[in-house]
Amino acid sequence: MKIALLGYGKMGKIIEKIATDRNHQIVLKIDKDNVHEATPENLKQADVAIEFSTPGTVLANIDRCFEAGIPIIVGTTGWYEQLDEVKQKCIDTNGTLLYGSNYSVGVNVFFHVNRILAKIMNKYPYYDVQVEEIHHTQKLDSPSGTAITIAEGIIDGLEAKQNWKNVLVDDSAAPTDDLLQNNELLIESLRIENVPGTHTVMYDSEVDSIEFKHTAHNRNGFALGAVLAAEWVSDKKGFYQVTDMFNFNA
Repeated sequence: MKIALLGYGKMGKIIEKIATDRNHQIVLKIDKDNVHEATPENLKQADVAIEFSTPGTVLANIDRCFEAGIPIIVGTTGWYEQLDEVKQKCIDTNGTLLYGSNYSVGVNVFFHVNRILAKIMNKYPYYDVQVEEIHHTQKLDSPSGTAITIAEGIIDGLEAKQNWKNVLVDDSAAPTDDLLQNNELLIESLRIENVPGTHTVMYDSEVDSIEFKHTAHNRNGFALGAVLAAEWVSDKKGFYQVTDMFNFNA
């Protein structure tokens, strides 16, 4: 399979290695220094594009792939307010797009179990719940897209929580209970050197606590999942979420 990489930072380089190890060929690499080469004509060299750029460039990259007629795997987050518009454009152009906040197999297992756990815990309202996410200090946005997906899974299952609220924890301001409404789910975000990504769901009561955690040791799981997504979508048309490629009920 011939792959175009739209975004060639740390993730792009790991994706390149994993893709070539799986006997795929990288035919186009786009970063901030050669954005002008991300044309539909150049993209037509590829069978599929994998997009890990920035929220400011992702929509243009999606449009170029639709114009080129190649599937695109989107790992960039921060554009989901335009999700309906992009979905309609995908349908109108007979394009193919798969998006997700995290492509790691382990994280997607975590997402699935998190939803099941939330439905179970809905029967026991004396447990309160919160989410904690920890990432490296170079990650400037918060909360992570993965934490948002986790929070949405909890809110879908728990009647007591209607929306989430993020607090970026630092030395100057620690979160307190009075920051939250009763129906708000707290997401605490911490930025610590050299942490690829750790996400914890904590249910707490007066008698005990339950913790459910995923710890990434490096970025390789995210990158492998993106390549698996490219392989999965290569013969498909339409608009997909990353959860569509996993069938945990089988």
